[in-house]
Amino acid sequence: MDYDVLEARYVRDYVVWVRCRDGSSGEVDLSGVLRGPVFEPLHDVEYFRTFELDAIFHTLTWPNGADVAPEFLHDSVKRSTGP
Repeated sequence: MDYDVLEARYVRDYVVWVRCRDGSSGEVDLSGVLRGPVFEPLHDVEYFRTFELDAIFHTLTWPNGADVAPEFLHDSVKRSTGP
């Protein structure tokens, strides 16, 4: 899928840089979407930084089972870096 995340790096606060399969890349600020019980631990920036790139689902995941849809990450990069 074009929206698969192939690379991700922590930038600052709740911002990550991602590169998607279709070549789009850029920063995504996740501070506005960390709502609900599963995302509560991610409010601690040190815990937020523990994300990994899931090799099967091609998105960001955390040790507590939280994840962010790769489509959301892809669309957020598209909005922030160009058409």
